[in-house]
Amino acid sequence: MRIDHLVVTAPSLEAGSDHVAEALGVAPGPGGRHDGMGTHNLLLSLGPEVYIEVIAVDPDAPEPSRARMFGLDADPGAPRLASWVARCDDLRAEVAQAPDMLGEIIDLARGDLSWSMTAPPGGRMPYDGIAPPLISWTGGTCAQDLLPPSDLRFERLILRHPRSEELQLNWPVLGQLDRVTLEPGPVPSLEAEILTAMGMRRLSSAVAAG
Repeated sequence: MRIDHLVVTAPSLEAGSDHVAEALGVAPGPGGRHDGMGTHNLLLSLGPEVYIEVIAVDPDAPEPSRARMFGLDADPGAPRLASWVARCDDLRAEVAQAPDMLGEIIDLARGDLSWSMTAPPGGRMPYDGIAPPLISWTGGTCAQDLLPPSDLRFERLILRHPRSEELQLNWPVLGQLDRVTLEPGPVPSLEAEILTAMGMRRLSSAVAAG
């Protein structure tokens, strides 16, 4: 299991794009729509393995029959790093070792991409976004493979939570992932360190990123 992508939620794709561009100096490019989920996205490569997804409610999509991912049924507020997604080869095996809070496995597809991922009850990410949903790319191609290259490079993700020890106990693999640090903190927070042409910059779960 390893980090697949960072998730920036926003009230609109335009707002999310502006937020990422201000923080990193590069705006994300086109992604697509998530049929049946009521969302759409923009994407930006952070190197050969990790990318950013900016996701927002799709105003032109019909109301979905299930809760939108990443808590987007509620007002997302200002754009922020709200969660992340971990990639695995055997999704069912990983789910069996993870806490029940990950929810059910759903199958999705768009264009040349097909994937399965976990969807928590109510669409809200466990541990305030610190515990990630899991994804398995099932068609031989992942989103990162289709993205234009950029000079941005993901360095590490720092996860903080008042109940970090509880999460570590319930899901030990989270503390063993490359370039992911889980540690105690007074409030839940995510912070991604990304190397840019301007030096090291950060995206965070706080409203202001820098």
